[in-house]
Amino acid sequence: MRLQESGEMYLETILVLLRQQGYVRAIDICAAMGFSRPSVSRSVHLLEDGGFLRIGGDGALTLTDAGCEYAEKIYERHTVLTDWFTRLGVDGETAANDACKIEHVISDASFAALKRHMGLTESA
Repeated sequence: MRLQESGEMYLETILVLLRQQGYVRAIDICAAMGFSRPSVSRSVHLLEDGGFLRIGGDGALTLTDAGCEYAEKIYERHTVLTDWFTRLGVDGETAANDACKIEHVISDASFAALKRHMGLTESA
């Protein structure tokens, strides 16, 4: 299932928060993304319905295998693109902002070619 950009952003944010603090609740997403509690709640439930995350009885959010795989894919794109722009001389903040926009639309083929060009994977 392909998510829209907002769903991808939520999954990526959840992954980063899990790595930083070991747990995530909706309120943590509100703080990280600057969104209202009702907006986050709605999106979290849509992601749960889509099979990307689970909501524990204590409100803790955990990524399913599918959710983790999807989040890792988006996060890898973000980090690789940010690194690429930085290597090209773009300042860190601009590089991260531009990567955030591109990570949602770049094709798998173009991203794989970029990684090969950067020496991150073996040539095909």
